Amino acid sequence: MTKPELKASGVRWLWISLLVIAADQLSKLWIERTMQLGEGFAALPVLDIVRAHNAGAAFSFLATAGGWQRWAFTIVALVISALLVAWLRKLALATHGLLAGGLTLILGGAIGNVIDRFEHGYVVDFLSAHWGAAYFPAFNIADAAISIGAGCVIIDAIVEARRERQASKQAAVSGQRPER
Repeated sequence: MTKPELKASGVRWLWISLLVIAADQLSKLWIERTMQLGEGFAALPVLDIVRAHNAGAAFSFLATAGGWQRWAFTIVALVISALLVAWLRKLALATHGLLAGGLTLILGGAIGNVIDRFEHGYVVDFLSAHWGAAYFPAFNIADAAISIGAGCVIIDAIVEARRERQASKQAAVSGQRPER
């Protein structure tokens, strides 16, 4: 795969990451200034706004590990962020728009949570989805962006695999070798 021109590559969409970071940090700032830890209110029948702190990763994984996880998660997120930017630089937007969009969402979410870890030592969560008495772990805009971005990457992989299978079938029928 040849590297596209900079203006035609996925890095052109880094503004999406910046929007995610801004929305995430502004929403957390609002939560921090208006609510105490544990305080909240019902926003919708299935969604509460409740201030929570998560020293761990997704679903509070390693939240009680003693503090080392703060720096481990920060380093991992920064390394992954650098790899995502390098990957975005290699992607041609004309053919990989969904993948680039997903990666920029993941990047923005990762950096949004890294900012919290640097500033507080934990991530500020405040979105609490539930169905009756069944609650999903609290999350934030950065987490939502990461999840949506991961969904985009998965959908892109499925579409790409189908496209490659179709090209292989067509090549087999015509006796040609498929392009890669």
